[in-house]
Amino acid sequence: MTAAARRAAAGGGAPIVAGAVVQGTGHLASGRGCQDAFKAAAGHGDDGPTTAGGRPLVLAVADGAGSRDRSALGAHLAVDAACRLLATDVPPADGDAAVWRGWIGERSVAVVDAYLRAVRAVLAADHRDPAGAAEDADTVGAAGTVDSAQADEGALAATLVAAVLRPPWVAFLALGDCFATVLTRTRPGDDGDGDRGHGGHGERCRLVLPPRTPAVFLSTPGARASVTTLVLREPDLSGVVLATDGCAPLALDHPSVLGLPDDHGPLAAPDFFGPLAALLRANGGDAEPLRALLSGPAAARSGDDLTVLCALRPDGARWL
Repeated sequence: MTAAARRAAAGGGAPIVAGAVVQGTGHLASGRGCQDAFKAAAGHGDDGPTTAGGRPLVLAVADGAGSRDRSALGAHLAVDAACRLLATDVPPADGDAAVWRGWIGERSVAVVDAYLRAVRAVLAADHRDPAGAAEDADTVGAAGTVDSAQADEGALAATLVAAVLRPPWVAFLALGDCFATVLTRTRPGDDGDGDRGHGGHGERCRLVLPPRTPAVFLSTPGARASVTTLVLREPDLSGVVLATDGCAPLALDHPSVLGLPDDHGPLAAPDFFGPLAALLRANGGDAEPLRALLSGPAAARSGDDLTVLCALRPDGARWL
């Protein structure tokens, strides 16, 4: 992402927005193309394009299903839909939790529906039936189910995680095995509340949306009901990082590292997020070192495509 794009996405250039996608070694060996996608966009709130809380920022990462023929296209359709629908009418920074939860809940349904309409339009165009595309676009029912007689949306199956930042608020939606981590500045005497520190950086990382397995896709019947949404009010927010499941061996630790039981679930790895944030802050958000990190020897443990997209305060300070 260019410096100009980062400034546009951040609405003035305060946050660093950087992302990279790397084809997995397993995909290279089998001759499969990269099936991940990411996108960032500047948003507008329901109180205008700029407010005391700053211009909203939208991040989205999608992972196409490895076994599906056209899932790479599905991943791009997913991030396009998320950035378009999550960038408008964002609640104000001084709004309350109920408003934010209601908004992200409604938008999560709209994102799934928009993805399905786009997929059906693609499939209808393949069959040279523009009229059919229009008809299919209106067949998403109240439960989000799809008639079995329709074209196979599963050919473009993808998972998705997206975040909307308007500090102190961050709203997330997720479907499938992508995951989200927040970075926060520590305060004097702060015990971290279970967060994991970055050594001497005065910043902590917390996995807020872990990967879900088995993965549910946007094209799965009933996907609307499977979307997870989360709203956080985080005054100490200093960054948000989204990633596809191919990054899990690099970015997540087993709970046993803290003596926790297996059913606790994975933990954000400070040895990944700390250096990542420091690297991007040091170079102003240049994505090339990030791409190199995702292409290093440790990345070969995954075999899957690896994608990371993040928004960081340049100096590591709190947004507010």
